[in-house]
Amino acid sequence: MWEEKLKIYDQLIATNSNFERKGKTVPYTSANGYMFSLLNKDGEIGIRLSKESQQKFMEEHDTTIFKSHGAVMRGYVLIPDMMLENLELLAPYLEESYQYVLSLPPK
Repeated sequence: MWEEKLKIYDQLIATNSNFERKGKTVPYTSANGYMFSLLNKDGEIGIRLSKESQQKFMEEHDTTIFKSHGAVMRGYVLIPDMMLENLELLAPYLEESYQYVLSLPPK
């Protein structure tokens, strides 16, 4: 199951040439010194969004905050499994996440 989710995660990242997957045991993307997406050990994908976008995303896609290793990842939303079947729908959210971290002060 985790390997299947990793394939989907890699396909999602491949939708944009600005994205590069990092990490071996916990795959993630980062920009400007901030992670903006990751795949946890449970095979769940989370993306980082602004507070306004988080709330809207959770309401529109009937999902919740993202947890990794039992800890709440502040600023991240859980990508519902049904969205993983439609990367065209999901890719713009990853781009939004990328643009969001680029708007933050560099680390």
